[in-house]
Amino acid sequence: MSHRFNPIEKGFPVTKALFSMGAYLHRDPVVEQPLLHLIYLRVSQINGCAFCIDMHSKDLLAMGESAQRLLLLDAWRETGLYSDRERAAFAWAEAITRLQDREVPDDVYEEAREIFSEEELTELTFAAMVINSYNRFNIAFQITGGNYVPGMFNAKAAV
Repeated sequence: MSHRFNPIEKGFPVTKALFSMGAYLHRDPVVEQPLLHLIYLRVSQINGCAFCIDMHSKDLLAMGESAQRLLLLDAWRETGLYSDRERAAFAWAEAITRLQDREVPDDVYEEAREIFSEEELTELTFAAMVINSYNRFNIAFQITGGNYVPGMFNAKAAV
């Protein structure tokens, strides 16, 4: 599979807005970068976005994340490798991504509110929204994974 055309080049004015959203989260996040990248990876796994899975798994490895935690992220509920903070963030991001019955369940919200401040929860929501947008963009234009080099988008701070 090869991508259909270069949507970043052809639609730069609109893609620039998406880059700006990602840049915000990269510049001065309230939530720690490793957790944001774990969220990006988990949401990308749910959506099946090969490009983002490639990017965020490599970025996490470059940040010092263990391969074991990355390999088991899809089964985070069945392992003790993740903190309560990470688990609450994963549940929140998954609920936002899937929107089962068009809502985020109260128990997921309550668990997240016990751990995250309102500012952090707002930022986690924004992070899930941004990566879902990138996933849909990459999937729609068949942007493939496998060629990402850690840090290659640092100037744009793409998510």
